[in-house]
Amino acid sequence: MLKQRVITALLLLAVLLPTLFYPRIAPFALLTLLLIAAAGWEWARLNGGRAGTSVLLGAGLGGALLLFWWAGGLAFNWRGLWLVLAGVWVLLAAVMLARGVAGWRVWPAALRLWGGLLLLACAWLALVQARQVGLEFLLSVLTLVWMADIAAYVGGKALGRRKLAPTVSPGKTWEGAISGILGVLVLASAWVLADAQGWGGHGSLYARFWALGVPFAVIGLAFLTSMGVVGDLVESLAKRSAGAKDSSQLLPGHGGVLDRIDALLPVLPLSMMFVTSMP
Repeated sequence: MLKQRVITALLLLAVLLPTLFYPRIAPFALLTLLLIAAAGWEWARLNGGRAGTSVLLGAGLGGALLLFWWAGGLAFNWRGLWLVLAGVWVLLAAVMLARGVAGWRVWPAALRLWGGLLLLACAWLALVQARQVGLEFLLSVLTLVWMADIAAYVGGKALGRRKLAPTVSPGKTWEGAISGILGVLVLASAWVLADAQGWGGHGSLYARFWALGVPFAVIGLAFLTSMGVVGDLVESLAKRSAGAKDSSQLLPGHGGVLDRIDALLPVLPLSMMFVTSMP
């Protein structure tokens, strides 16, 4: 299992890294569009879509994003959209997660299906525009999610006692969530110190937060880390409702695309909300 996970991860990096560092945005945007289309297929399956219908919905999501791109949608400032999405994700945290699996099934199937596809589309837009802001900015957002995941896993294993959302994701604990926040704060501090030594270009999310003061940085990073947990739990809610362990088996050893990007779905647009609202 571990060998399979490593091989899949190396193959993904071999494809992703050249597009990420390529000077023009098109290869990265196209590759991530394909991944989001695959995630759309997975989401449709988790929400009761039949095989053929799910494929059409995933392909339709990819086609719609391609048309949006062709029409020049990536050139606009979507600050208003990011503000709306912040409210949507906070609402999901406050309502859907509190109500659990039973509450999830009460929501109309069409709302769950199309709402999820819309959130996936917005995450792709935020991802590509984050790359347009700058490579350092995008990498700082990605590493925030990765560090939170690693620190939460380690902290949860070592200290976890109190369940965070036992009916949705029994493995998650409050201790793990707090460890994730602390891990991100350590990473942010190290990044800012590296910038001060001339190792970075001061374009990261961390540097932008720190420029507004340490209290703002701590609160902002804790909020983003917490919303990453919400993204993870929302996907777990959909999987538990569907009786599925993974969103698919597209990525051997890792599950599906949604299993890899769930925490990014809220963090990306919320990061864009912060960066487009800052002076």
